[in-house]
Amino acid sequence: MIAIVDYGMGNLKSVEKGFKKVSFEAVVTSDPSVIKKASGIVLPGVGAFRDCINHLKELKLIDLIYQSIEEGKPYMGICLGLQLLFTESEEFGRYQGLDIIKGRVRRFPESDLKIPHMGWNQVHLLKRPPIFDSIPDNSYFYFVHSYYVEPEDSSVVAATTEYGIEFTSMIWKDNIIAMQFHPEKSQALGLKVLEGFGRLCKAA
Repeated sequence: MIAIVDYGMGNLKSVEKGFKKVSFEAVVTSDPSVIKKASGIVLPGVGAFRDCINHLKELKLIDLIYQSIEEGKPYMGICLGLQLLFTESEEFGRYQGLDIIKGRVRRFPESDLKIPHMGWNQVHLLKRPPIFDSIPDNSYFYFVHSYYVEPEDSSVVAATTEYGIEFTSMIWKDNIIAMQFHPEKSQALGLKVLEGFGRLCKAA
């Protein structure tokens, strides 16, 4: 069973439906006992970095996320679930993240391009995590975001995408795989990503 962490924000049900379409059991939950029993954790998210961190604190889920990652349980972060892994964010001020991955969350620089970055864009693979085994390089995925992650250690960068600048669109470190794009909104290829994560959890 895969636990989709419910902290009151984001498109949780669409992620749950995506897993069900590829025949993996997933539940939306904020119950620590359910999360502890899960074979893998998904942290999706849409909204403000500050609000999400506050909700996770209120639900007393932060230590459980640390513990699960330290135990080697597969973790998938989607959009805000990627950004929260980082040391801090400059969204609406300066806010501390989980600091699991060293680096910052930054706003796209001003340009002629519309912010937020919304729609389909290519993902250029620098290294291929197991859940991307069947997905071609430079495939298109769906994005909705105004901020991007800037890791201190370039070795965690699994993929980049271009939108005015080249930014990190996926990271991979040990049992952590997190992406700025939304697999649950990315049709057939997105379902393949969810299926790949499901297989990873089953094997763990």
